[in-house]
Amino acid sequence: MDQITKDIVNNTIRIRPNNSYKGTYGKVGLIGGNQNFGGAIIMASSAAVHSGAGLVTTFTDKINLSSLHDHLPEAMFADYNDEETLKSLIPTFNVIVIGPGLGTDTKSLKILNKVFSLIQKNQIVVIDGSAITMIAKHKIKLPNAIKIFTPHQMEWQRLSDIKINNQNENQNMIKVKELNSIVVLKSHHTEVYNSDSVFQNPGGTPAQATGGMGDTLAGMIGGFVAQFNNKYNAVLSAVFMHSKIADELAKDQYVVLPSQIINQIPNFMKKYEKI
Repeated sequence: MDQITKDIVNNTIRIRPNNSYKGTYGKVGLIGGNQNFGGAIIMASSAAVHSGAGLVTTFTDKINLSSLHDHLPEAMFADYNDEETLKSLIPTFNVIVIGPGLGTDTKSLKILNKVFSLIQKNQIVVIDGSAITMIAKHKIKLPNAIKIFTPHQMEWQRLSDIKINNQNENQNMIKVKELNSIVVLKSHHTEVYNSDSVFQNPGGTPAQATGGMGDTLAGMIGGFVAQFNNKYNAVLSAVFMHSKIADELAKDQYVVLPSQIINQIPNFMKKYEKI
């Protein structure tokens, strides 16, 4: 198992060319945030914006509209209950992030199935949180697209049928190949798998053990893969930077909040950019 290094991050985050515009940096659609968990999709959307995604649209329940605009005026809003809106917009994104705060009820399941039916082969879909739980429970057919799963260990147990105590590199890799996906297995030292390699993140702090941390990482991954050509390295870089920011903040704080990490993303990306 290799370690994610600064060199990977340096070789991923590029200095932006002068002749670029917002379309250069990708369109990201994020889907989630039911009536009880609106904060999750707002944090994920904010992480995508702060990571440099060119255009961000948040598909969520209408009850979250005011909060979204108050916290993140850079993001556009769409009602995830409107099927015509889903039909017209979902195929237009480079990257789709689905799951943060989506919930697991009948309405959530309907939205997940509808979005999956609309995803195109050339798109990237980041599958997080309750979307993973519903896939595992209902055996949902996965879209024919580039897939990135971001489970914590219990979600991975549900999806892979590998008990937490048996989750090791060899067992995990068997399931990763079956899924034909990138898998970000979140833990103290998060592991990132693709079909032929696995990297371990060197960072991470117990100060991150608070709600919304995974939602933030999913949004960062969405923002990174929307911009950078090597998609696996983009995922590795987002994972590295998420914990690196937290490690730095934890030097002076007992708890690190997701919103604090989000606010520091542009500063840390600037430190690691390379021509």
